[in-house]
Amino acid sequence: MMTLTSRILAVDPGQRRLGIALSDETGSVARPLLVLPHHSLSEDAERIVALARAHSAGLVLVGLALDSEGEAGPQARKGLRLMKAIREQSDLQVEACDESFSTQAAAGARGTRGASRARQKEALDAVAAAFILQEYLDTHAGSA
Repeated sequence: MMTLTSRILAVDPGQRRLGIALSDETGSVARPLLVLPHHSLSEDAERIVALARAHSAGLVLVGLALDSEGEAGPQARKGLRLMKAIREQSDLQVEACDESFSTQAAAGARGTRGASRARQKEALDAVAAAFILQEYLDTHAGSA
């Protein structure tokens, strides 16, 4: 398992953008990091691996949007392919996490007043990744 000095990098994969969040070194607090524009599966995985290494992340958490029965739909299958690509390009630990409703939760909790509508949508992707990561951290508190 991870040491207390390992960080976790979370990814909220979307159609056009990938929201990225990072935990603190203690594994207790998640924060939005940045948003990457979606390119290709291979290039997205390569950029995620580079970010994980740059931030000393020992785990990459990929959000999967599951349906109401907990099954993987088309968007979740894209997330599963992204996980596979990350594993093929690195020796990082990669896990899936249900990210259903993370974007709606982020929208309800984060005001982005003064920003353009496009900037608000972009910021929302990173905040959604932070919601996914914080839920994971809260669920796994004390198990590291």
